[in-house]
Amino acid sequence: MALNNTYDARLLAQETTVGAGLQLLVLALLGTAIGMGPAGWLTGLAFALATWAVLTRALRRSRPRSFGPANRVTLGRAILVGGVTALVADSFESSPPVSLLVGLTAVALILDGVDGKVARHTGTSTALGARFDMEVDAFLILVLSVYVSMSLGPWVLLIGTMRYAFVAAARVLPWLNAALPHSMARKTVAALQGIVLLVAGAGIMPLEGNAAAVLLALASLIWSFGRDITWLYRHRHPVEERAQTQERAQETERVLEQERVLEQEQQVRDGVRELVEA
Repeated sequence: MALNNTYDARLLAQETTVGAGLQLLVLALLGTAIGMGPAGWLTGLAFALATWAVLTRALRRSRPRSFGPANRVTLGRAILVGGVTALVADSFESSPPVSLLVGLTAVALILDGVDGKVARHTGTSTALGARFDMEVDAFLILVLSVYVSMSLGPWVLLIGTMRYAFVAAARVLPWLNAALPHSMARKTVAALQGIVLLVAGAGIMPLEGNAAAVLLALASLIWSFGRDITWLYRHRHPVEERAQTQERAQETERVLEQERVLEQEQQVRDGVRELVEA
Protein backbone atom coordinates (compact mmCIF):
# COMPACT_ATOMS: atom_id res chain seq x y z
CA MET A 1 0.00 0.00 0.00
CA ALA A 2 1.47 3.34 -1.05
CA LEU A 3 2.04 5.97 1.59
CA ASN A 4 0.55 9.41 1.18
CA ASN A 5 3.58 11.70 0.93
CA THR A 6 1.74 14.75 -0.34
CA TYR A 7 1.03 17.99 1.45
CA ASP A 8 -2.47 17.95 2.95
CA ALA A 9 -3.48 21.38 4.24
CA ARG A 10 -6.73 20.05 5.69
CA LEU A 11 -5.07 17.49 7.96
CA LEU A 12 -2.48 20.00 9.14
CA ALA A 13 -5.24 22.52 9.86
CA GLN A 14 -6.96 19.89 11.98
CA GLU A 15 -3.79 19.45 14.06
CA THR A 16 -3.46 23.17 14.81
CA THR A 17 -7.19 23.50 15.48
CA VAL A 18 -7.10 20.62 17.96
CA GLY A 19 -4.15 22.30 19.66
CA ALA A 20 -6.07 25.57 19.96
CA GLY A 21 -9.06 23.68 21.33
CA LEU A 22 -6.94 21.94 23.96
CA GLN A 23 -5.44 25.29 24.93
CA LEU A 24 -8.95 26.65 25.52
CA LEU A 25 -9.75 23.55 27.58
CA VAL A 26 -6.67 24.10 29.77
CA LEU A 27 -7.65 27.74 30.29
CA ALA A 28 -11.19 26.69 31.21
CA LEU A 29 -9.85 24.18 33.75
CA LEU A 30 -7.52 26.80 35.24
CA GLY A 31 -10.32 29.34 35.36
CA THR A 32 -12.58 26.88 37.15
CA ALA A 33 -9.88 25.74 39.57
CA ILE A 34 -8.52 29.12 40.68
CA GLY A 35 -11.09 31.65 39.48
CA MET A 36 -8.74 33.26 36.99
CA GLY A 37 -9.32 36.97 36.40
CA PRO A 38 -9.63 38.94 33.14
CA ALA A 39 -5.86 39.43 32.76
CA GLY A 40 -5.21 35.71 32.86
CA TRP A 41 -8.06 34.90 30.49
CA LEU A 42 -7.17 37.56 27.93
CA THR A 43 -3.47 36.69 27.98
CA GLY A 44 -4.18 32.98 27.67
CA LEU A 45 -6.59 33.54 24.78
CA ALA A 46 -4.10 35.85 23.05
CA PHE A 47 -1.40 33.18 23.41
CA ALA A 48 -3.69 30.50 21.96
CA LEU A 49 -4.65 32.68 19.00
CA ALA A 50 -1.06 33.74 18.31
CA THR A 51 0.22 30.15 18.50
CA TRP A 52 -2.49 28.92 16.13
CA ALA A 53 -1.89 31.76 13.64
CA VAL A 54 1.92 31.56 13.62
CA LEU A 55 2.00 27.77 13.44
CA THR A 56 -0.60 27.67 10.66
CA ARG A 57 1.40 30.20 8.64
CA ALA A 58 4.63 28.28 9.18
CA LEU A 59 3.01 25.02 8.05
CA ARG A 60 1.68 26.64 4.89
CA ARG A 61 5.15 27.94 4.09
CA SER A 62 7.07 24.73 4.76
CA ARG A 63 4.33 22.39 3.41
CA PRO A 64 5.31 19.26 5.39
CA ARG A 65 3.81 15.91 4.49
CA SER A 66 2.49 15.48 8.04
CA PHE A 67 2.50 17.28 11.36
CA GLY A 68 4.60 14.55 12.94
CA PRO A 69 4.74 13.05 16.44
CA ALA A 70 7.56 15.32 17.62
CA ASN A 71 5.61 18.45 16.71
CA ARG A 72 2.65 17.05 18.65
CA VAL A 73 4.85 16.82 21.74
CA THR A 74 6.05 20.39 21.17
CA LEU A 75 2.46 21.53 20.68
CA GLY A 76 1.60 19.89 24.00
CA ARG A 77 4.43 21.85 25.60
CA ALA A 78 3.11 25.03 24.00
CA ILE A 79 -0.30 24.35 25.56
CA LEU A 80 1.33 24.02 28.99
CA VAL A 81 3.29 27.23 28.37
CA GLY A 82 -0.01 28.92 27.51
CA GLY A 83 -1.33 27.86 30.90
CA VAL A 84 1.79 29.17 32.64
CA THR A 85 1.47 32.45 30.72
CA ALA A 86 -2.13 32.86 31.85
CA LEU A 87 -1.20 32.17 35.49
CA VAL A 88 1.67 34.67 35.41
CA ALA A 89 -0.59 37.33 33.88
CA ASP A 90 -3.20 36.58 36.55
CA SER A 91 -0.55 36.98 39.26
CA PHE A 92 -0.54 40.74 38.61
CA GLU A 93 -4.09 40.80 40.03
CA SER A 94 -3.87 38.08 42.69
CA SER A 95 -1.37 35.61 44.09
CA PRO A 96 -1.25 32.52 41.86
CA PRO A 97 -1.26 28.95 43.20
CA VAL A 98 2.50 28.41 43.19
CA SER A 99 2.21 24.62 43.19
CA LEU A 100 0.10 24.69 40.02
CA LEU A 101 2.42 27.15 38.31
CA VAL A 102 5.48 25.12 39.24
CA GLY A 103 3.82 21.86 38.20
CA LEU A 104 2.90 23.07 34.72
CA THR A 105 6.35 24.60 34.25
CA ALA A 106 8.14 21.46 35.43
CA VAL A 107 6.24 19.24 32.98
CA ALA A 108 6.94 21.68 30.14
CA LEU A 109 10.66 21.67 30.97
CA ILE A 110 10.80 17.87 31.25
CA LEU A 111 9.10 17.46 27.87
CA ASP A 112 11.71 19.77 26.34
CA GLY A 113 14.02 16.82 25.86
CA VAL A 114 11.29 14.47 24.66
CA ASP A 115 10.29 16.09 21.36
CA GLY A 116 13.84 16.03 20.02
CA LYS A 117 14.26 12.35 20.91
CA VAL A 118 10.92 11.52 19.29
CA ALA A 119 11.94 13.37 16.12
CA ARG A 120 15.24 11.49 15.89
CA HIS A 121 13.66 8.12 16.74
CA THR A 122 10.91 8.48 14.13
CA GLY A 123 13.09 10.14 11.50
CA THR A 124 10.84 13.20 11.42
CA SER A 125 13.35 15.94 12.29
CA THR A 126 12.59 19.12 10.35
CA ALA A 127 13.70 22.75 10.38
CA LEU A 128 10.14 23.73 11.29
CA GLY A 129 10.12 21.36 14.26
CA ALA A 130 13.45 22.67 15.54
CA ARG A 131 12.27 26.28 15.21
CA PHE A 132 8.93 25.48 16.87
CA ASP A 133 10.75 23.86 19.80
CA MET A 134 13.12 26.82 20.11
CA GLU A 135 10.33 29.40 20.12
CA VAL A 136 8.36 27.52 22.80
CA ASP A 137 11.50 27.33 24.96
CA ALA A 138 12.28 31.01 24.49
CA PHE A 139 8.77 32.14 25.35
CA LEU A 140 8.62 29.98 28.47
CA ILE A 141 11.89 31.52 29.69
CA LEU A 142 10.49 34.99 28.96
CA VAL A 143 7.32 34.30 30.95
CA LEU A 144 9.25 32.82 33.87
CA SER A 145 11.60 35.80 33.93
CA VAL A 146 8.59 38.11 34.12
CA TYR A 147 7.23 36.15 37.08
CA VAL A 148 10.54 36.02 38.97
CA SER A 149 11.23 39.71 38.26
CA MET A 150 8.23 40.61 40.42
CA SER A 151 10.15 39.41 43.47
CA LEU A 152 13.78 40.00 42.47
CA GLY A 153 13.58 43.07 40.25
CA PRO A 154 13.44 43.98 36.56
CA TRP A 155 17.05 42.91 35.91
CA VAL A 156 15.78 39.32 35.70
CA LEU A 157 14.03 40.25 32.45
CA LEU A 158 17.46 40.25 30.78
CA ILE A 159 17.30 36.45 30.82
CA GLY A 160 14.01 36.34 28.95
CA THR A 161 14.71 39.14 26.49
CA MET A 162 18.30 38.35 25.52
CA ARG A 163 17.40 35.86 22.82
CA TYR A 164 14.84 38.24 21.28
CA ALA A 165 17.42 41.04 21.31
CA PHE A 166 19.81 38.72 19.46
CA VAL A 167 17.16 37.95 16.81
CA ALA A 168 16.44 41.67 16.39
CA ALA A 169 20.16 42.44 16.02
CA ALA A 170 20.46 39.74 13.36
CA ARG A 171 18.08 41.70 11.15
CA VAL A 172 20.61 44.53 11.09
CA LEU A 173 23.75 42.36 11.15
CA PRO A 174 23.18 39.42 8.79
CA TRP A 175 26.34 37.61 9.91
CA LEU A 176 24.55 36.82 13.18
CA ASN A 177 22.28 34.48 11.20
CA ALA A 178 25.10 32.08 10.34
CA ALA A 179 24.89 28.54 11.71
CA LEU A 180 26.78 27.96 14.94
CA PRO A 181 28.82 24.82 15.64
CA HIS A 182 27.34 22.27 18.03
CA SER A 183 28.00 23.15 21.67
CA MET A 184 27.02 21.15 24.72
CA ALA A 185 27.89 24.19 26.85
CA ARG A 186 25.29 26.27 24.98
CA LYS A 187 22.62 23.62 25.54
CA THR A 188 23.53 23.29 29.22
CA VAL A 189 23.35 27.04 29.80
CA ALA A 190 19.99 27.23 28.01
CA ALA A 191 18.55 24.39 30.11
CA LEU A 192 19.94 25.97 33.27
CA GLN A 193 17.86 29.13 32.77
CA GLY A 194 14.54 27.32 32.99
CA ILE A 195 15.56 25.23 35.99
CA VAL A 196 16.89 28.20 37.96
CA LEU A 197 13.87 30.36 37.18
CA LEU A 198 11.56 27.49 38.17
CA VAL A 199 13.32 27.08 41.52
CA ALA A 200 13.30 30.84 42.12
CA GLY A 201 9.61 31.02 41.26
CA ALA A 202 8.81 28.12 43.59
CA GLY A 203 10.16 30.13 46.51
CA ILE A 204 11.85 27.16 48.17
CA MET A 205 15.00 29.17 48.91
CA PRO A 206 15.47 32.47 50.73
CA LEU A 207 15.22 35.61 48.63
CA GLU A 208 18.98 36.11 48.76
CA GLY A 209 19.58 32.55 47.56
CA ASN A 210 17.15 33.01 44.68
CA ALA A 211 18.84 36.26 43.68
CA ALA A 212 22.30 34.66 43.73
CA ALA A 213 21.16 31.66 41.68
CA VAL A 214 19.38 33.79 39.08
CA LEU A 215 22.36 36.15 38.88
CA LEU A 216 24.68 33.21 38.19
CA ALA A 217 22.27 31.94 35.53
CA LEU A 218 22.22 35.37 33.91
CA ALA A 219 26.01 35.55 33.99
CA SER A 220 26.27 32.15 32.29
CA LEU A 221 23.78 33.27 29.63
CA ILE A 222 25.74 36.46 28.94
CA TRP A 223 28.91 34.37 28.64
CA SER A 224 27.20 31.94 26.23
CA PHE A 225 25.81 34.67 23.99
CA GLY A 226 29.10 36.55 24.13
CA ARG A 227 31.05 33.49 23.07
CA ASP A 228 28.68 32.76 20.18
CA ILE A 229 28.66 36.37 18.98
CA THR A 230 32.46 36.45 19.10
CA TRP A 231 32.63 33.28 17.00
CA LEU A 232 30.12 34.65 14.50
CA TYR A 233 32.01 37.94 14.26
CA ARG A 234 35.31 36.20 13.57
CA HIS A 235 33.68 34.11 10.84
CA ARG A 236 31.53 36.90 9.43
CA HIS A 237 33.52 37.46 6.21
CA PRO A 238 32.54 34.16 4.54
CA VAL A 239 28.90 34.90 5.33
CA GLU A 240 29.14 38.42 3.96
CA GLU A 241 31.03 37.17 0.91
CA ARG A 242 28.34 34.58 0.20
CA ALA A 243 25.65 37.24 0.49
CA GLN A 244 27.59 39.58 -1.79
CA THR A 245 28.22 36.77 -4.29
CA GLN A 246 24.52 35.96 -4.32
CA GLU A 247 23.64 39.62 -4.88
CA ARG A 248 26.17 39.86 -7.73
CA ALA A 249 24.79 36.69 -9.30
CA GLN A 250 21.25 38.05 -9.10
CA GLU A 251 22.36 41.37 -10.60
CA THR A 252 24.18 39.56 -13.41
CA GLU A 253 21.08 37.50 -14.12
CA ARG A 254 18.96 40.66 -14.28
CA VAL A 255 21.42 42.28 -16.73
CA LEU A 256 21.51 39.18 -18.92
CA GLU A 257 17.73 39.01 -18.91
CA GLN A 258 17.52 42.65 -19.99
CA GLU A 259 20.05 42.00 -22.77
CA ARG A 260 18.02 39.00 -23.96
CA VAL A 261 14.86 41.11 -24.04
CA LEU A 262 16.62 43.90 -25.97
CA GLU A 263 18.07 41.37 -28.41
CA GLN A 264 14.63 39.86 -29.01
CA GLU A 265 13.13 43.31 -29.56
CA GLN A 266 15.91 44.13 -32.04
CA GLN A 267 15.26 40.90 -33.92
CA VAL A 268 11.57 41.76 -34.15
CA ARG A 269 12.37 45.25 -35.48
CA ASP A 270 14.81 43.81 -38.03
CA GLY A 271 12.20 41.32 -39.17
CA VAL A 272 9.57 44.03 -39.58
CA ARG A 273 12.06 46.21 -41.51
CA GLU A 274 12.87 43.36 -43.89
CA LEU A 275 9.17 42.77 -44.53
CA VAL A 276 8.59 46.47 -45.25
CA GLU A 277 11.57 46.71 -47.58
CA ALA A 278 10.46 43.59 -49.42
